Amino acid sequence: MRILHVINSCDPRGGGPIESIHQACGQLQRRGHDCTVICADEPGSQWLESSPEVEVHALGPAYTRYRLTFRFGRWLHAHAGEYQVAVIHGLWLYPDHNAGRILRKQGVPYFIYTHGLLDPALKSLFPVRGMIKAVSWRLFDRRLLAGSAGVFFTCREEERLAREAFAPFPARGYVVPYCVADPGIDRSRDIEKFLAAFPACRGKRCLLFLSRIHVKKGCDILLKAFAQVFGDSAGEHHLIMAGPDSMGWRSELEGLSRELGIAEHVTWTGMLRGALKWGAFGVAEAFVLPSHQENFGIAVVESLACGVPVLITRRVNIWREIEEDGAGIATEDDESAFAGVLSAWSTKSADERRMMRRKARDCYQRRFHPERAAAHLIETMRAAGVEVDA
Repeated sequence: MRILHVINSCDPRGGGPIESIHQACGQLQRRGHDCTVICADEPGSQWLESSPEVEVHALGPAYTRYRLTFRFGRWLHAHAGEYQVAVIHGLWLYPDHNAGRILRKQGVPYFIYTHGLLDPALKSLFPVRGMIKAVSWRLFDRRLLAGSAGVFFTCREEERLAREAFAPFPARGYVVPYCVADPGIDRSRDIEKFLAAFPACRGKRCLLFLSRIHVKKGCDILLKAFAQVFGDSAGEHHLIMAGPDSMGWRSELEGLSRELGIAEHVTWTGMLRGALKWGAFGVAEAFVLPSHQENFGIAVVESLACGVPVLITRRVNIWREIEEDGAGIATEDDESAFAGVLSAWSTKSADERRMMRRKARDCYQRRFHPERAAAHLIETMRAAGVEVDA
């Protein structure tokens, strides 16, 4: 079967969807399916070189925030009929709206992966965007979903929130989790590379934040909770703040860490890739993410894949699955609640921490491994009535 994936951008800085596409497509192709990705990136964008196994067509450049691109529609008119099914990753933008219209016209069934973009929390976090999206929903996106073969949600919580916020919901929903590559659990070489680059972390009980430095991620909550629990005499405890400074907030947060008296117990790494990223997971005792809104959390699942328990908020939509499996602890997205989680973790015995590490790895293998995700995707397409010929 030939499967077309439509996404606004393949830039990994945009979050987890493209990583999941790469991993799922690799598994699907091993099962005999052909996968193609089209995006509105400019041809020659450096991140397009990172996926040699999957055919990618960059159909930019794209203009304005709406991501208007003329080549996108021309390519779809010429080639959409060559595919048995399509998956549109995202809402609100021209590539999504245009793809839905052309696929409907050519009789190609398509699914919508909403990627958390129907989460009602986004309305309160970004009220101006919320008003614009309310207009877009009435003009374009309700029709886009209504014309689909189904809507993919990454977890039960995402589906529940979307149905409450956009009732009556115009399409049938299916839970199809993301997946991430299996890095294995032997991190010894990666750990040494990381510690050579960031020696202040050596010999410490490290907590790892690995995400964008952004107000949505609750970075300020994390610093205040860390200071509340460990104070200016954190001793063996150390906080790793890893990720790109996507809104120019890092300098203010560094100032906050100095005011709190914990600056020497915090290491800022910037964005980590490859061995340094896996090394950071390797030195971490636990992964921390006090996010105010997180549809799925690719880094959360990468942590599970490395056998590292996660301390998160109930705004991370996969928190129920994680707590069910005993792979982490979830709480509310405020300072006192998150401080309570850090305190509870710090007092766990070595045996309790080892048990939770095993459960973290088990959670990943059962729910988020690429082989399972690819099989689940095909099973879901069949359940929705799409003929799968391989």
